[in-house]
Amino acid sequence: MQTTPHNEANRGDYAETVLLPGDPQRTEWIAATFLQDARCINRVRGALAYTGRYRGSPISLHTTGIGAPSLAIYAHELLETYGAKTLIRVGTCGGLAEHVKLRSLVISQSSSSDSAINRQLFGVYDYAPSADFDLLCRAARRAAEMGLVHHIGQTASSDVFYHPDVLGRFAGVRAHGALAVDMETNALYTVAARFGAKALSICTVVDSLVNGEDTDSAERQELFTDMVRLALDVAISPVSVGAEPGSPLR
Repeated sequence: MQTTPHNEANRGDYAETVLLPGDPQRTEWIAATFLQDARCINRVRGALAYTGRYRGSPISLHTTGIGAPSLAIYAHELLETYGAKTLIRVGTCGGLAEHVKLRSLVISQSSSSDSAINRQLFGVYDYAPSADFDLLCRAARRAAEMGLVHHIGQTASSDVFYHPDVLGRFAGVRAHGALAVDMETNALYTVAARFGAKALSICTVVDSLVNGEDTDSAERQELFTDMVRLALDVAISPVSVGAEPGSPLR
């Protein structure tokens, strides 16, 4: 009997820290490439999930699918049913700024959204969810140590992938400093805040909405190596000095 309508894993199958790729093939690749003793714990709807160890620390992976509704369901169940405490998205994004180049990393400090989900939850308020401060500090420090080309700042999340006005619809958030756009970060930060959990989104820039450049899908698994290694190192690194676990960036 499934524990939730979307997950066949048993309680206790997930580690407290879960990485969230969107693509099940990426989840499978991360498990095979980075985790020791990885075992598959969910296959429902093709949302593959694994638990294993990274440098001796227990880590889980769970596929979220595409978009805010899908991620929100899985994040909610991981936090409410399976006892997860930390969720780290490892996904893709499109660059919204000239200096955000292909193959660089974007670590989201906060995320705006065009989704109606938050309007249902918060009424007249435009809720602005943000990353966990401790995770953000760890990611900034570790990315610099690794010599990775990365950007830290605000991002946007959109419910629409194919839009006739490719860049113009982001004019407002671009004018206010948004670095990149994805479809899931805002939902991740919102659900995590509701449960008092820690969350961070790290994305690889696979295309640019500014100049139309794009990466080849054939190289994308290789592109994700730095992002995944950064996320895993952040997951097992000590708490930053002065950071309160579970505290959002304010």
